[in-house]
Amino acid sequence: MGISHLKAALPLVLVSGVLAGCASTTSTGDAPLNQRNWPWCSLIGGLAGGGLGAIESSAWAGGGAAAGAVLGGLLCYAQDGDQDEDGVHDRRDRCADTPKGTEVRHNGCPLPQYPEAAPAPQPPQDEVIVLSDLGEVLFAFDSATLTPAAEATLDTVVEKLRGADVLAIRVDGHTDSVGSDAYNQGLSERRAASVVDYLIGQGVAAEKLSSQGFGESKPIEDNGTDAGRAQNRRVEIHVDR
Repeated sequence: MGISHLKAALPLVLVSGVLAGCASTTSTGDAPLNQRNWPWCSLIGGLAGGGLGAIESSAWAGGGAAAGAVLGGLLCYAQDGDQDEDGVHDRRDRCADTPKGTEVRHNGCPLPQYPEAAPAPQPPQDEVIVLSDLGEVLFAFDSATLTPAAEATLDTVVEKLRGADVLAIRVDGHTDSVGSDAYNQGLSERRAASVVDYLIGQGVAAEKLSSQGFGESKPIEDNGTDAGRAQNRRVEIHVDR
């Protein structure tokens, strides 16, 4: 290679060396160069190329500046860093400076964030209050009159039944299997009605109350034992909220 060719190539070689050395850091000195720095690289390359070319002549200065600017821009543009560390190289990152840890699209822009849906409110649960002869005898034998023990038990739930959130109260009467079906049916109806009357007397809204009897048709325990029959002789208070 002739002397003239060496002189022509010298500015480019020196510019390449300078820019290659710079290409390991950003303007803050802490990450690989990325495409946003290429204008600065072109400027540095142009100045370096022009200055080195000017050693030879003014004509060389112009050519060296142009070559240095092109070479500087290309060197920086070729660096493909990830300055915001979002996993998308700066060449394709359209949303620079994404906060660390943010989930991003293929182009580096954050994924849309949607607020978590609030859990649907649970509807109030209906409640069934069961009073049976297994604890305290509710009614006197062959009678629809509440015993004092039964009234005391009902008093413990009156405040709840008077609550504003209570929409309706249904009292169901049940008997054991002793006696005829028809008799037990009538007895269960009278006993359920007796509970309704007592609750009204204790301030429970009458319009919310209703009653019905099922006789011996819905046993919950074996009628063949005393304990089973005691549980079947019951009143169920269904509370709808």
